Amino acid sequence: MAKTILALGSLMPKEMEALESHFSVIRLWKEKDPEAVLQKHKNEITGIVSTWETPVSARLISALPNLEIISQCAVGIDNIDLKAAAARGVAVTNTPGVLTDDTADIALALILATARRIVEGDMYVRVGKWLNGDMPLGTSLSGKTAGIIGLGRIGKAIARRCEAFNMKVIYNGPHKKDVAYEYYKDLKIMAAASDFLVVAASGGPATENLVDYKILDSLGPKGVLINIARGSVVKEDDLLVALSNKAIGGAGLDVHAREPHVPEALFPMDNVVLLPHVGSATHETRSRMGQLVVDNLLAHFSGQPLKTPVAA
Repeated sequence: MAKTILALGSLMPKEMEALESHFSVIRLWKEKDPEAVLQKHKNEITGIVSTWETPVSARLISALPNLEIISQCAVGIDNIDLKAAAARGVAVTNTPGVLTDDTADIALALILATARRIVEGDMYVRVGKWLNGDMPLGTSLSGKTAGIIGLGRIGKAIARRCEAFNMKVIYNGPHKKDVAYEYYKDLKIMAAASDFLVVAASGGPATENLVDYKILDSLGPKGVLINIARGSVVKEDDLLVALSNKAIGGAGLDVHAREPHVPEALFPMDNVVLLPHVGSATHETRSRMGQLVVDNLLAHFSGQPLKTPVAA
C-alpha cells in the first residue's frame, strides 16, 4: 500500500505527477476544510511536502502521530519547527545546491538594476520622458565593493558574479572561511566599507532583524541594500525610515518581511527595485527542486540515506 504524503503546496506538474506515482498524496491547499481532512487522515500521513511559504508548526507535527519525514521544497527551513521535528525523530530535508545559480543571478540582477537604474530607465522610455531629455546618470559597478552577509553556497556564487564585474568582495558571517575575500566579524564596520550590502544569510531567529537602522546608517547615503535571502533578516520598519530620510541610496529586494504583503511606501520610490521572491523561479530550477523533494522521500521510505538531510 502506498505511503500517504501531505502536500502543503504544489510542485511543478511533472514532479507532482512523479510524487503521485509513488505515493498517495493529499493536496491540502485544495481542500475546502483542511482541518477536517487532517483529522480524517492523521494516522495515515507519514510524510509532508512543504514549501517556504507554508508553516510546518509544532502543532501540525504533533497532530500526525506517524509522521516520519518533512521534505522541503526550498533551501531555507525557517518555516519548519525543527525542535518539534527533532523531538519526534522526524527527518527533515531541503533542496540546497540546485537553486544556487538562479538565486545568485537575481542578486546580480538587482545590483545591476539599482546601479544602472534599469527599471527606472524602462519607465522613462515608456512614459515618453526621453523625448524631453536624457535621464539621470547611474553608477558603475567596476571598482565598487560588495559586502556579502552569509558566504554559503549562494553567497559564494554571488561573490563570483561580482568579481566578474570587477567588484571587490568582502564578507561577514559567524565564522571566517578559507577564501580569498576579506572577512569582517563586525557587520556595522563591513557595511561602512560596502557600496552594495548583499544579504545572503539564512533566515530564522539567529538572523532576525540582523540588518537594522544602525547597519543601514553605516552603509551610508550612496550605499544600496540587496536582499535575496529572507525578509526577516532586514528590519523592515528601519529600512523604510532609512530610505525615506535618504540614509541609504537605494534597495533591491526579492524578499519581504510579510510576503506577499509589501509596504506601499516602497512603491513610489524610484531608487527601489521590488521583485516577488523569484530567486529560484525558473522552470529548470523549480523542476530540479521538486525532483529532489521526491528523491528524498523515496530514499527515506526505501531505507536509503537521505539525499539532502537537514542537521537536527
